[in-house]
Amino acid sequence: MVLSDWVAIRVIELTYNAWDMKPFAVDLGDSGKPYVWDVDRRFMIRCELDAAFFHLYGTERWEVAHIMDTFPVVKERDLKAHGSYRTKETILEIYDAMAKATETGEPYKTVLNPPPGEGPRHPARD
Repeated sequence: MVLSDWVAIRVIELTYNAWDMKPFAVDLGDSGKPYVWDVDRRFMIRCELDAAFFHLYGTERWEVAHIMDTFPVVKERDLKAHGSYRTKETILEIYDAMAKATETGEPYKTVLNPPPGEGPRHPARD
């Protein structure tokens, strides 16, 4: 899969959550129903995109960790809700998985099941 398709699949699932976004989704190649708003899936998709862009910009792992520490509000909310800085930890885990995929020549495999682009969709419109 080419990078633009990998990103587009995730962007569509994050943005196409209502029928009024259908023209945008169609422009990106998706003619299905809108995706269901799933907080946990959205979190993971955003973390995958963040980790991917850190790699694309050539950001070293220690730099990713440092950059994530510059978001004290996110850290505070994560600590309050989850007891740890979940956003930083998840982005770093995915960053590491992507680095390993690059080293081994194997494609990165998402932890989402179903994978992005195959998530739950709204029922048909009346």
